[in-house]
Amino acid sequence: MAATVATPVSEESSQQQTGPTAAVTHSRLSKLPLARIKALMKTDPDVSLASQESVFIIAKATELFVEMIAKDALVYAQQGKRKTLQRKDLDNAIEAIDEFAFLEGKPCQA
Repeated sequence: MAATVATPVSEESSQQQTGPTAAVTHSRLSKLPLARIKALMKTDPDVSLASQESVFIIAKATELFVEMIAKDALVYAQQGKRKTLQRKDLDNAIEAIDEFAFLEGKPCQA
């Protein structure tokens, strides 16, 4: 019978990174420019300071939202035998999926 040996996890590796190296790690994990997101966040009069962690979370949430709506709109493009998303595909996804109900309303002029 073989014995298994548990290796202890060092305290250092289990703690969350902070400081400049954490910012570098966050920017690598985000596909959106964090500086621009931070600038957009600061345009809100209720936001005076935005931590790197909050900027990263907003960026990641935005990426996931865009990915989700794009995948749902792709279904409508494929039904139309197209490979390119068009505005009408996004409109159809917004209209058909309850999670996007907050986007319904007066259409934007492009």
